[in-house]
Order: sequence, then structure tokens, then C-alpha cells
Amino acid sequence: MAAIRRATVNWKGDLASGSGRLEAASSGAFKALPVTWASRTEKADGRTSPEELLASAHASCFCMAFSAELSKAGSPPESLDVAAEIVFDQVDGKWTVVSSKLSVRGRVPGLTEEKFRSIAAQAKDGCPISRALQGNVALSVEASLE
Repeated sequence: MAAIRRATVNWKGDLASGSGRLEAASSGAFKALPVTWASRTEKADGRTSPEELLASAHASCFCMAFSAELSKAGSPPESLDVAAEIVFDQVDGKWTVVSSKLSVRGRVPGLTEEKFRSIAAQAKDGCPISRALQGNVALSVEASLE
């Protein structure tokens, strides 16, 4: 059965001076997160952006995929700390998400650094958010053990 998740935004005004409020309609986990054009291209100033939300989605998805792959390899992680960095830039005069760089540091007893990096690369390629971005966004992962 397919999982369906929803978010809603109420926007007021034009692009440059307008603003919106974003809500997690399915879970209710967040409400009224402010979003503006300036928070995408200038300073966040306490507001979020689609790119920050994409970074959150990619980091959490990768964590789950990596944990699953490590467990399949017989080395479940004690902990994984993941950061995702989304680059939003102009390409041919159009604003575009151009890359997502994942960085992971993990505590996985009994696993070599080489195996950790190999499984990280596999998880990067296999996580559903990576698969959604693949072919459109440059994807990378840097992995290291504690």
C-alpha cells in the first residue's frame, strides 16, 4: 500500500515581498513555519525554505537507508549523525537545486572505514529521496567512523 503524506502552504503577496506559512498536514508535526523568497536566496532569519526541507528529507531518508544497509551487512549502527547540504543556484538563468551533499559520521563497532564508506555510498544511491533526485541533482556522500 502506498504511503501518502501531505503539506500545505498559505501564501500572501508577490514572490519578492510575500510570505507563506507551511504546515505538515499529515502528521501535524509542524505548523505555521514561515517561508519567504528571501529565506531561499538570502538570509534564513528564522524562516525555512523548500531547500532546507529537502535537506531535512534527504538527511533523514539517508539515515534510515544507511541504518538498514548496515544492519543487513551484520553491523547495525550504534549511532549515525547526518548532515545534508542543498545547493540552490541559478543555472541558465533559472533557480535550480543543483546538488545535495550528505555527510555522515557513525559509530559502528567492528566495521572498517572502507566498508563503512562503501555501505554509505550504497545507501546514498538507494534511499528513496536520492532516487527521486537522481539524474537531476548531483548527489555525494562523505562518510567517516568515530
